[in-house]
Amino acid sequence: MKKPMKFNRRGFVTTSAAFLFAPQVLRAQSNPVIRRNVSSFALHEWQDHFDALGRGIIISDTNTMVLQHWTLDGEMRVYPTSVPLTDELTRRGYTEVVEKRENPGWAPTPSMRIRNPEWPAYVPGGDPTNPLGTRALYLSWQYYRIHGTQDTRKIGRRSSNGCIGLYNVQIEEVYDRVPVGTQVKLI
Repeated sequence: MKKPMKFNRRGFVTTSAAFLFAPQVLRAQSNPVIRRNVSSFALHEWQDHFDALGRGIIISDTNTMVLQHWTLDGEMRVYPTSVPLTDELTRRGYTEVVEKRENPGWAPTPSMRIRNPEWPAYVPGGDPTNPLGTRALYLSWQYYRIHGTQDTRKIGRRSSNGCIGLYNVQIEEVYDRVPVGTQVKLI
């Protein structure tokens, strides 16, 4: 004669868990989920912002922290950026590249000096503490730049006093590809 089965709490919980999760396990084995790292930014089309490529176009999205650059022949590249700390420091709209400088010197703006009186009055180009990095694109707006940074922790963050920052190696690439007169839009 068969011995009657004994039920205990541990056996009940184990059996219930196996019964409840079996469909998920079987589904996972038969239909594997492939997860991809999907970036949080959406790319822009230059035609949505400009009538013609002209000498080239830069669109910098301050919300998603990405800069897109189109060359005269329509080739587009994407770069992660740092952006201004606050909306009050952020200027948006149309401008253009009016000057380019290798190893630019840096002086804080008058408003930066008020907020941070301990900052130096000037930092020469090539100095490892220079916040403009190795290259800078000067925009038609006074004090606004697209530039490199020595502090790579700033990229992908709200960390600047108004400018758009790129890794030094990437601003050097953009610098070489961007002529003066390139159209720029900060959104």
